[in-house]
Amino acid sequence: MSSVPRDADSSLPSPPIASLAGDPFEIRDSPIQGKGAFATRYIPPGVRLIEYAGERLTPAEAEARYPDVPGERHHTFLFAIDDDVVVDAAVNGNDARWINHSCDPNCDAVIDGGRIWIESIRDIVSGEELAYDYAYILEERHTPAAKKRFPCHCGAENCRGTILAKKR
Repeated sequence: MSSVPRDADSSLPSPPIASLAGDPFEIRDSPIQGKGAFATRYIPPGVRLIEYAGERLTPAEAEARYPDVPGERHHTFLFAIDDDVVVDAAVNGNDARWINHSCDPNCDAVIDGGRIWIESIRDIVSGEELAYDYAYILEERHTPAAKKRFPCHCGAENCRGTILAKKR
């Protein structure tokens, strides 16, 4: 249904949140997909950039709002916090929803205190597009048709061609 962020290690201090004095990124057209978030300055690794905000739903409410239609390309701003809560950034969301997927990400999604945060995981230069691996979980087999519904356009050397999580 949605991306799978890693859980924050509660024994470690939270990384610094990007300063409000000058946004660390801006939204503009993206070569990956639609709109994207681009660094406006150098961002070191370990910076908490923005919370992934939106309306909180149950998985059943999210499924009713955005049912999967076989054969159609899938696109939503849904992000699961856990088995009980899904965030829909299409409703009351913020600029975090414009951070695209990449198979070679410079950010990661982290759950901390029931909230989803986007954090830098390596040096990011000014002008670089912010991206994290959506690792979208799909219970069905990853057939060519399923992968076509969840395409990746990141252009990375290691691009797997889909935003789906690798099967374990």
